[in-house]
Amino acid sequence: MEQISTTNKNKKMKRISKVNALSLMTIGMFVISTSQIVNRFVVLPDLAKGLLIGIGIGLLILSVMFGNGKTAQ
Repeated sequence: MEQISTTNKNKKMKRISKVNALSLMTIGMFVISTSQIVNRFVVLPDLAKGLLIGIGIGLLILSVMFGNGKTAQ
């Protein structure tokens, strides 16, 4: 039986730059708003609506969790 290396457990999460985090956030908001606008004029199936909103929320969560939110002092 192999031992699992403890170094993988101790690694910090990788951060993304503030610009990339803002890009992910804007893309996520754009996906959600576009799906709502398209749904207003075209009937989308439930799967498509849920998929688009889920992708948008996922991008928003990624931008908040992995974004480098440190401000300059």
